[in-house]
Amino acid sequence: MRQITQNYVDGAFQPVSDGEEAPLFNPATEEQIGTVRLSNVNDVNAAVAAAKRAFTRISGTPPAERAEMLRRLSVAVSVNGDRMAETMREEYGAPSSFVDFSARRAGSVFLDMAATLESFAWQRRIGSAEVEMRPIGVAAAITPWNSNYGFICGKLATAIAAGTSIVIKPSEMSALQTQVLTEALHKAGLPAGVLNIVNGSGAVAGAALTAHPDIAKISFTGSTVTGRAILQSAAETMKRVTLELGGKGAQIILDDADLEAAVAQVLASGFINSGQACIAGTRVLVPARLMPEVRDRLVAGLADWPVGPASDPASRIGPMVSRKQWERVQSYIRLGTQEGATIIAGGEVRPAGLDRGWFVRPTLFADVDNATRIAREEIFGPVLCVISYDNDEDAVRIANDADYGLQNFVLGGDPERTWRVAARLESGRVTINGAAHEPLAPFGGCKQSGIGREFGVFGLETFLEPQVVLT
Repeated sequence: MRQITQNYVDGAFQPVSDGEEAPLFNPATEEQIGTVRLSNVNDVNAAVAAAKRAFTRISGTPPAERAEMLRRLSVAVSVNGDRMAETMREEYGAPSSFVDFSARRAGSVFLDMAATLESFAWQRRIGSAEVEMRPIGVAAAITPWNSNYGFICGKLATAIAAGTSIVIKPSEMSALQTQVLTEALHKAGLPAGVLNIVNGSGAVAGAALTAHPDIAKISFTGSTVTGRAILQSAAETMKRVTLELGGKGAQIILDDADLEAAVAQVLASGFINSGQACIAGTRVLVPARLMPEVRDRLVAGLADWPVGPASDPASRIGPMVSRKQWERVQSYIRLGTQEGATIIAGGEVRPAGLDRGWFVRPTLFADVDNATRIAREEIFGPVLCVISYDNDEDAVRIANDADYGLQNFVLGGDPERTWRVAARLESGRVTINGAAHEPLAPFGGCKQSGIGREFGVFGLETFLEPQVVLT
């Protein structure tokens, strides 16, 4: 049983004030594997004070020095990839393919941001004015449990590039992963106070961060409900806010698509990270005349998506992160049948041979009305809704009839047609035929999927403010 009792503040591991402890579980076995001591307001205040002291130094460093910091961080994280992956498997339980990608990708985000930093225009002449981009002030980041390493490293990389110190509050459910990562980050030798990490709940530590008068910028990834509360709190002191929130992406299969390839891509995009991903395409839009064939192909394709623990290399869908999340997904599966949808695969029963662990059978709903809750609310599990449409116009209408607008998908044979459809979709990102992720492109959403963008130049500028000098 491991105990996490320290925060990382002012360049050193420091004990958390006496407070509540939260249990940590292995979601594949339901066994408790540790505890984490949760920070109180005093712990948060100490971290912010350290970041405020460090801001004076980091904000004055030249870009080349900050780029070197980013390269050191990349090395420190990358050499710990194996340990990070093993801890993520145990505490989070995602399939090995996702864990290996996530643990080893974490170090590369620092190099991506270093490249952005080195080509960024810090001074610009606009008419008679000189414009200089300057760091915004002390930043706070609140990160979720579904890709702990990536979110922490991505937000830290942007803060360093901008010349900003930061206080990060990760999910308390990822405390073992956070500990391993923090130990790696410490070895990069950043100036004391530039990076501070506090373990704690959103209700206490998160709320204290978002309300703190010395925080100038908040970067949050998580639920829309929490994002809304952060936005309201930040408004009190006019903090700058970036929110990357939920999603309910549509995957539009056009009638000229290669159905074998399209169905394989639909399942990959829908079940990414065991369905615990805001970018998952969980609404599958199918031409009415092709519905019988696509349904059959989807059901058959589930044979390629076995459910199991991360210790089994064959597993492609792991457990839900917690009992609470498992119960949430199960409740939506029940709701779907109550709303009149038809289960064509999966359902509430646990996967065969998995009597323990928070595993969910990958579930496909057909005969889904886009107005129902299962089609409109983010389930955050391996549950897909198959929806019929009449023509391209109808497909775009259904895809855009959503509260979210993070990422949509188009699958088709004619490149010009797929572009035309993609251009009409209301989302921050559209993926055509399974195109690869571009790490320097802006990422974020519209509607209730958030505010602002992360990654690359667009992400860097959210940590900066322009100062204009007129002569």
